[in-house]
Amino acid sequence: MEKIAGLARSHPQIAALALGAASAFGFQPFHLWPLGLAAIGVFGWLAWRAPGWKAALIAGWLFGVAHFTVTNNWIATAFTYQAEMPAVLGWVAVPLLSLYLAVWPAFAAYAAWLVARRKSLSVFALAFGACWIAAEWLRSWVFTGYSWGPLSMMVMGPWDRPGFARLLPFVGSYALSGIVVVLAVSGAALVQRRLWLPAAGLALAATALIYWPTGKAEQGSLPLTLVQPNLRQDEIDDASKFEDQFQRIAGLSVPRRQLSHRLVLWPESGVPDYLREGYPQRYYTQMTAGGDPGFARARIGRVIGSDSLLLTGLVDLEIGEVDGRERAIGAYNAVTSIDSEGRLGERYAKAHLVPYGEYLPLRSLLEPLGLTRLVAGTIDFIPGPGPQSFDLGAYGEAGIQICYEIVFSGEVAERDKRPDYIFNPSNDGWFGAWGPPQHLAQARMRAAEEGLPVLRSTTTGISAVIDAQGVVREHIGRNVAGRIDTLVPPPHAPTWFARLGHWLTLLWGLALLGLSLVAMRRADRYLAKDT
Repeated sequence: MEKIAGLARSHPQIAALALGAASAFGFQPFHLWPLGLAAIGVFGWLAWRAPGWKAALIAGWLFGVAHFTVTNNWIATAFTYQAEMPAVLGWVAVPLLSLYLAVWPAFAAYAAWLVARRKSLSVFALAFGACWIAAEWLRSWVFTGYSWGPLSMMVMGPWDRPGFARLLPFVGSYALSGIVVVLAVSGAALVQRRLWLPAAGLALAATALIYWPTGKAEQGSLPLTLVQPNLRQDEIDDASKFEDQFQRIAGLSVPRRQLSHRLVLWPESGVPDYLREGYPQRYYTQMTAGGDPGFARARIGRVIGSDSLLLTGLVDLEIGEVDGRERAIGAYNAVTSIDSEGRLGERYAKAHLVPYGEYLPLRSLLEPLGLTRLVAGTIDFIPGPGPQSFDLGAYGEAGIQICYEIVFSGEVAERDKRPDYIFNPSNDGWFGAWGPPQHLAQARMRAAEEGLPVLRSTTTGISAVIDAQGVVREHIGRNVAGRIDTLVPPPHAPTWFARLGHWLTLLWGLALLGLSLVAMRRADRYLAKDT
């Protein structure tokens, strides 16, 4: 500890970078949460002892640059699955993105230093936690938001245990991140004062909460078949393989026994065909069903069998007239239901689109420079209206969040029409080895936060059935084809967070800030008595 402190004193900027990188290994897939918490604690000490607000700001920014570069390295992998831009550009894009994301840890360190400068490290911990809550909340929506990787993701338990997710119904993800900061920096304060027994007690309490076992699984009543077809990213847009892809997913979906009201789930990109009528015929020519969307729907209905309903990801087109010719002017990344007769139900369109992935911001400026979006095609996806619940009759009230949408805390369920479960179809084949386990961890957080089961069907893994406590009840690993036959876990009663949303986040932020101010006043009174 003395050597680390000496390095931080003599080279604070290098120390900030090193601590930021180390903290990222607290996340999945490594989940070295003791290392992550220790790095956050030492960084809090570094920001606290900064000689001025500029030094605190710079330390926070450098910490953030390293932290987000390591955390988001999976984004670079996505560039290897397109041919329009050099793949090496991905390793430029990640640090560039991190230069912006680092603004938020810089803000937290700067604001906490202003609030609690020249006070004890324990007081600073409370102020830093409050400011970190504000920073993560702002990061989730400013410039459309990028909330991937909240610090609270670090303290999720193993897949079969909730860990700190037990607190999410009462605090929400961003407030839990602030609490994590308070605990980590408070631990550093105890070590600084050589209070070894309390420090060990804090470490043991955190360990116990992370690994404390969960209770017996609650049983639902709706039969479920969740499919992972293992559609690799390098083949998913190859029209010559569309029929093979369909046969693969169809073979995993046939009923194995007669069940009443079986729900079948296919992933994002699960259907290579256009299923809706009304497009110019040229758009149907590469379909697996001979250019006939009616036939495509009918054979899907035959695959799932009677008394079954399919929810699947697909692409719908927006048709308009350009230069006197009908053509696609936009697309929807969508989910729709299909019954055993091949009839389409209502459509959910993805609302939180991925910039540079599903649309190109400032297209008129960036396209001439050779930049394009990562998803194949030249037209942009159109955002949908936001969280919606769909009444599927005997198949329950379904909430739907496509892929990346599940990472946005407080934005995954329709408040006035609470669903029975959230279906989260995803194509994680883009994201290398780091992205899928981080994505799953955040889906678990949404389940615990909302008190709703989350059902993840992905192209290549990790697919999972997650109960309303955030516990993975069944899963299919990466790069294998498979199916899960089970029952949909039951929902819990609406949680505090489900009822209050980010008003609860605000209350926790104000509570920590208030505690820091009270602690400062008490410290000032003791100092006044001593003098």
